[in-house]
Amino acid sequence: MTIIKINAITVPSDGGDELAQRFAARAGAVDDRPGFEGFELLKPTDDRLTWLVVTRWADEESFQAWLSSPSFAHGHRSEAPKEGEPAARPVGVNSELWSYTIAGGTGH
Repeated sequence: MTIIKINAITVPSDGGDELAQRFAARAGAVDDRPGFEGFELLKPTDDRLTWLVVTRWADEESFQAWLSSPSFAHGHRSEAPKEGEPAARPVGVNSELWSYTIAGGTGH
């Protein structure tokens, strides 16, 4: 049964472009994980500051295996500062992880 994991990230109004760039730089990084079914980064189109990272997994075990993997740790570490530059600041100021299963809808 597919499970949906949504990371709701609160991003200051001036941080959205940086968040999108960071995700673009890692595009495809999770695609080869067992049980991974898809990913979307959703940008708000109104005055909300919450961006959504939506992933679909074959099951909870596949998601948990990714969370404990070196690739997850690598992708979520703080960037080491380059010589002469300040450390990259976190883009999000808060996040929540939501978990869902599909209860209805249409298959496209």
